[in-house]
Amino acid sequence: MDLAVEIVDRYDAECVPEEFRGNKLSYITDKTVSKNCTRYLKVQKHMKAPIYIYYQLDNYYQNHRRYVKSRSDQQLLHGLKYSRTSSCEPEEFDNGLPIVPCGLIAWSLFNDTFTFFRERTKVRVSRKNIAWKSDRDHKFGKNVYPYNFQNGTLVGGSELDPRIPLSEEEDLIVWMRTAALPSFRKLYGRIEEDLEQGDVVVVNLMNNYNTYSFGGMKKLVLSTSSWLGGRNDFLGIAYLVVGSSSIIISIIFMLLHMKNPRPYGDNSWNKKSISG
Repeated sequence: MDLAVEIVDRYDAECVPEEFRGNKLSYITDKTVSKNCTRYLKVQKHMKAPIYIYYQLDNYYQNHRRYVKSRSDQQLLHGLKYSRTSSCEPEEFDNGLPIVPCGLIAWSLFNDTFTFFRERTKVRVSRKNIAWKSDRDHKFGKNVYPYNFQNGTLVGGSELDPRIPLSEEEDLIVWMRTAALPSFRKLYGRIEEDLEQGDVVVVNLMNNYNTYSFGGMKKLVLSTSSWLGGRNDFLGIAYLVVGSSSIIISIIFMLLHMKNPRPYGDNSWNKKSISG
């Protein structure tokens, strides 16, 4: 059976320069400090393409009620034709005009970037079709452009190209599908060539995204998939717990029924209900 092969590298702590280790927040907010970082990933087992690239965030509550509500699905689809954006507070207006896209979810868009090399040769990475097709076709407008996104005094995460419509801003589309748990992964791209056992993948990354202000963690994940899909320990554990619980409950009900079986043809409960 082919099993998924996975490489996980936590980089948020290692990518902070030594002089900022005691004040990581100062490092990430200082625009004069370089955010370049190099990581080395050793391939332990053969990895067959496509190899999926994820970024993983821990201790990040995308399911917070105020955060989840801070968006406008109608604006994402129709742009300025839809003027009611009160749900996007506090990221709603810029100089009196609605921000497109508005809301805290879009404003906090992940903006770390990754480039991969093997033996000084750039690895082929595809960043197309990383979002659900249904989202691209039906939830984000083909004629809606982020003309004033991140133009305010308080800039959040990544910027968007104002010349590209939201339906093609796949990083945004992936990010806007919020996670239910405080630890989650989102697809960044796909490596389109095999990686051999013993290969060392050099990752040049830009450590831009601020998780230091709330104690969050950032990880880079390379993963293949099997016929069962990718590796996901949480789902496996959840399925085992739910399945085991169902079996135990079924056994308990069966034992109770065997101990106190209801006589065949007993309709005394019906007679009592009628007489009552």
